[in-house]
Amino acid sequence: MRTDDKLPRPEGRPADLTWPRMTRVRRWLLGSTLAVYAATVIGVLTTSWLVRLDWQVMLFRPYKQWPEFHTFLDYFVVLGQRGPTAVAVAAWLGWCSWRRRTLRPLLVLGTSLLLLNVTVGAAKLGMGRLGPHYATTVGSNEMWADGDIFPSGHTANAVVTWGVLAYLATTPQARRIASVIAAIFALGVGMTTVYLGTHWVSDVLLGWAAGLLVLLALPWLEPVMARAEHPLLALWHRLRAAVRPATGAPSPAVPALPVTAPQRPVTALATPRTARDEEVPAGPARETVAVGGRTVSARSPEGRPHHPSRPHTSRSERTPVTPTGSRRPPHADRAARAAAPVGPGRTVGG
Repeated sequence: MRTDDKLPRPEGRPADLTWPRMTRVRRWLLGSTLAVYAATVIGVLTTSWLVRLDWQVMLFRPYKQWPEFHTFLDYFVVLGQRGPTAVAVAAWLGWCSWRRRTLRPLLVLGTSLLLLNVTVGAAKLGMGRLGPHYATTVGSNEMWADGDIFPSGHTANAVVTWGVLAYLATTPQARRIASVIAAIFALGVGMTTVYLGTHWVSDVLLGWAAGLLVLLALPWLEPVMARAEHPLLALWHRLRAAVRPATGAPSPAVPALPVTAPQRPVTALATPRTARDEEVPAGPARETVAVGGRTVSARSPEGRPHHPSRPHTSRSERTPVTPTGSRRPPHADRAARAAAPVGPGRTVGG
């Protein structure tokens, strides 16, 4: 019974994208690769014909036989260096993950590199073989000498890093093309290390086998990566929401300030009512306040002043606003001038 059928498919993953299964061919390849890995280790440990081949190629010194290729191969071997290749492939797979809305490409790359570093690193440190440039005894296998050359890390990394692209291909044609390119890079990087004298031939053989074992073991790790994808996506969405809040969130309400009409000073003299004032309909209830000993009306809720009603008087009964008598101020040195008599031929001037 397949366990991956019960796992929910992440949103946005193409429906035609299927995980590689551990088929009969893959099982046969896995067993054959394990046999080559074990035979290479045993051949080096027993100082067999494989060690003699290592010394013959090393003493031949290919970099001196064909020096015209040295500059080009110095740059080509970078295709097997872990740092630059991991960054380049991770950038491509990161774009694929964003386009497909799934973390599977990045999880496959991370899992394969982690498995590669653990297995190859443990073998390097465990067997401690010295490289050709540091060999001490001709014909010796140079094992258990605090080295870190067996198997070849450049070769195994080239197999895994470029092989992941073929493993993640979504169509059979793309998988075939990517497999051919990955095989060319892996073979080329391995032979380049032998040309430069940095690895034995047996180191390269074990590196090819170690990288291929990692690729063949990936289908067995797919359920683990699928279970890890969902919590990682949920964590990513929570972090994204915390860093960049939603743009459609309502802005906080700002309390409105009360708007008051400009206050006009209340005069002591009451202005007479006109016909226009009588046409204004009665408003809400008015309140009266005392100002300067007089009672005046307060302002209405609309901000307009209202005066209290008073009785109307006729024009003849109103108090004149112009004072009577002379407008000149009294003066002590000025005598009052008598009115001139009106005689004949004289008119009264105003």
